[in-house]
Amino acid sequence: MNSMNILSTALAQDIVTRTMRIIPYNVNVMDANGSIIASGNPTRIGELHAGALLALAKQLTVEIDEASARNLHGAQPGINLPLTVHGQLCGAVGLSGAPDEVRQFGELVRLTAEMILEQAQLAGELQRDSRYREAFVLKLINGVHANQADLADLAAWAQRLGVQFDRMHAVYLLELDEPDDGADLHALQLRLQARMPSLLTAAAGPQELAILEFFDAPAHQKQLQALAAVLRTVCPQPHRLTMGIALQGVEAVATSWHSARTAARVGRRRHPRRHQYSYYDHVLPVLLSGLHTGWQAPQLRAPIEKLGKNRELLQRTLEAWFAHDGHPAATADALHIHRNTLDYRLRRIGDITGLDLGRLEDRFLLYLSSLLTIDKTNTS
Repeated sequence: MNSMNILSTALAQDIVTRTMRIIPYNVNVMDANGSIIASGNPTRIGELHAGALLALAKQLTVEIDEASARNLHGAQPGINLPLTVHGQLCGAVGLSGAPDEVRQFGELVRLTAEMILEQAQLAGELQRDSRYREAFVLKLINGVHANQADLADLAAWAQRLGVQFDRMHAVYLLELDEPDDGADLHALQLRLQARMPSLLTAAAGPQELAILEFFDAPAHQKQLQALAAVLRTVCPQPHRLTMGIALQGVEAVATSWHSARTAARVGRRRHPRRHQYSYYDHVLPVLLSGLHTGWQAPQLRAPIEKLGKNRELLQRTLEAWFAHDGHPAATADALHIHRNTLDYRLRRIGDITGLDLGRLEDRFLLYLSSLLTIDKTNTS
């Protein structure tokens, strides 16, 4: 943001309001052209301030006493000080009153005004930088086209942001459990950036945040837990966090993002009460999820669809059996049924589907059928 343009009417009024709380004199704020844009005396707004014009021209503090005021059109006794932000002149601040009385407050008011302006400029820079970073992440997760123009463009972005794609990186999906109007999500991005400046984030949906993290030695569970701990302090809303696959290379960002979204869907289905998921906890279901389209899909779903009127009960039994790695006791306990009941249901599944559950290939086909049938239900 140009320092000449940073002194808005709103900021000028903020300077007047804050300084007049601590000093018993009227304060005026003038723009770079010497016009009063905020004042404790609203009737003066819009006037050209003669003392400010002198202070701006000389870039020095200018005092106006009673005698000088009579020789300057519309001037009143007081002290006027130029305002600079990072060495650039942007306006002036004036205190009304006899110079001997207001002089002691001049530097205090100027320092307060310049501090407010510098904070506003920094906030503006951070906001623009966050938008730049967000556009970068959105381009990455939506997929990179391997042409020279795209790659050169991304290389320039990466250099400015200090990003090195030869390092390992992963994308996380943060999902807010409650609707968000966008303002909270943006505020969350700023808080997260303040705590972990190396992260890159982008709002991927009304309740979704994509988080791109770079690291040197991938320790998947450790990375997930560390980010989850920070989010607990900066995100008061109920949320779910899912880690995608960690890879290297610019084109791998989109892959990691898609794996995070799929892992979130699989994780919610398998463990609906959890708030953290990871690609590494559901590798096979995530990788197989792409099989629900194409001519193979109906054939792979066929065994489950053969279960007929008892399909819901028998499919639930199968899911529990697979979730407990085929251990009969653990499966029966999870379903709250007797071992004999479990054995009977498994025999029925074998009879109906024509598959031998003691044969690895048949078990795997049944596992695929179960996964893809659930995927179809969840995506239809």
